[in-house]
Amino acid sequence: MACTDPAAYGLHLTRWDCRSLAEVVVEQAVVDSIHYTTVARLLRAASLQPHRSRYWKTAVVDEHFTRLAAPVLWCYERVEWLERRGELVLCLDEKPNLQALARRCPTQPMRSGRIARHEFEYVRHGTVTFLAVLNVFDGTMWGTCLEANTGVAFLPALERALARRGVRNATRIHLILDNGPAHIAQATRARLAAIPRLRVLYTPPHASWLDQAELLLRAFSDRYLQHLDIASRSALVSHLNASWPEYNRRYAHPFTWSWTRRDLRAWATHQGAVISTKTSATLH
Repeated sequence: MACTDPAAYGLHLTRWDCRSLAEVVVEQAVVDSIHYTTVARLLRAASLQPHRSRYWKTAVVDEHFTRLAAPVLWCYERVEWLERRGELVLCLDEKPNLQALARRCPTQPMRSGRIARHEFEYVRHGTVTFLAVLNVFDGTMWGTCLEANTGVAFLPALERALARRGVRNATRIHLILDNGPAHIAQATRARLAAIPRLRVLYTPPHASWLDQAELLLRAFSDRYLQHLDIASRSALVSHLNASWPEYNRRYAHPFTWSWTRRDLRAWATHQGAVISTKTSATLH
């Protein structure tokens, strides 16, 4: 019963709990009586947790997925070789709608025997979208704040990133990004296609984890955004602009990426994906 939807018993509950299970077990004449604590013990013994659930989304491994993923993985496998040829592998991602939050009361700092305490209530002072570009070879980043998470705001920022010293002199740039609306907008695609030395690689749908910039933003956020208490949106912009150069000085390093085209090939085989001869050659 615990593994069955409550709707099967004519209920509008969206999940079971021990008390409701105990009641319905009696109503269904499974037993004459049972206490909810007994139900809890039975669930624990069976390793069942009806009060918990988890979201998941798995990419569909098909011809389209492997055709997009293989060139991205090729870049990660050959990043040092590409660097010696004067080519760069860059990953790009945004952290949208970062809130500038000010706590209503000052944070109480940590002291012996007590952890730091943060006021629960806060005042919002607007949001910021933070764009990060990762150099896969050495793990350094370049960051900037966008007025909005749109193609109009994204394109000028990307132009500035590509014009930076060390990037503008590259013989070729392999740019890896996900399918965010600003990235796939018609104007964005047209501008990117007009840059001769730029090779744009989009991650497959629902596979933005192939973009190493996601790893970068998690590492950056852990150090520079957790427990942030900021008085205004402009102060948040200043904090971000000062933080990413410090990240480069103190923490930047190449991420260890172990998932290769061989793993992709094995996964595709396991999923029963039908791969064309052309894509199969790319996987090898």
